[in-house]
Amino acid sequence: MLPLFVVGWSPDQRALRILDQRRLPAAEVMRDLVTLDDVIDAIRTLAVRGAPAIGVAAAIGLVVALDHNSEGRGERARELLARYAERLIASRPTAVNLSWAVRRLMAVASAVGDDALLAALRADAEAIRVEDVAMCEAIGRFGLDLVPDGARLLTHCNAGALATAGIGTALAPVHRAHRDGRRVHVYADETRPLRQGARLTAWELQRAGIPVTVLPDGAAASLLRSGAVDLVLVGADRITANGDVANKVGTYGVALAARAHGIPFYVAAPWSTIDVATPTGVDIEIEHRHADELGELPIGARVWNPAFDVTPRELVSGYLTDRGLVQPPFSGATGV
Repeated sequence: MLPLFVVGWSPDQRALRILDQRRLPAAEVMRDLVTLDDVIDAIRTLAVRGAPAIGVAAAIGLVVALDHNSEGRGERARELLARYAERLIASRPTAVNLSWAVRRLMAVASAVGDDALLAALRADAEAIRVEDVAMCEAIGRFGLDLVPDGARLLTHCNAGALATAGIGTALAPVHRAHRDGRRVHVYADETRPLRQGARLTAWELQRAGIPVTVLPDGAAASLLRSGAVDLVLVGADRITANGDVANKVGTYGVALAARAHGIPFYVAAPWSTIDVATPTGVDIEIEHRHADELGELPIGARVWNPAFDVTPRELVSGYLTDRGLVQPPFSGATGV
């Protein structure tokens, strides 16, 4: 089966091309985005989602928007850069890869003149994409020992190929194990309210020929108690200096249940997701989503709809990164 294309350049290199994940699993729709408004809308509405994929989308999207609106003139692109970068970073504040990618491009811009600006930004955006693919492969390779033949694991949300430019983070060892001929069974939390586990993880794994069972979020604790799961493996949108983990809301509850039933709980993420500038999970800005995502409600009912929660480091068995399986303190990580 052909590799899954999620985020990258359009064939003519003049647009950001994404697989519109709002349309899955019913239809595979590719969209080419050129304007900053379209890129931000795609990020905010989860047409492209997953921390690494958002970082790649932001980098490429920033370049194509600057190129389009500056008509290829470096001095005009530089005038627009700071404002465009600020708007992109604000589009989804919890996922650190977005701000990391944008600020990386801004550092590149500060080191070159106007004549070389757009070419330098384009080259570094492509480097971010290529590095993301390599990062996924590295996480998959380092995580193979966690997924022996016959492994049964639970995951939450989608931290697979649909969340990256490669084969994923939490699902990278699963894809590698399957590629090596190992038998693996994945239990995927539905992941309310937008059902990323049911819509995206199940679709991705079925497409790859990997057995998957979808369960409602509220059944995860009972499944862990039943003895049907060997480990939990999830992704992350931000990992703080002390090891607290921001991930899709519901992750914290899974971690508590895993600890209660003696099931190891691992977090998989690229090194760029580690944010040593943020001391603990208390310091993370948590994005809140619109009430409409919860469906029809009685008139006047209030809604509390955080997109993420924070799992304390004490509940995490290990951090699977592209540099190996690690524990805090994270030597060599850089803040954003």
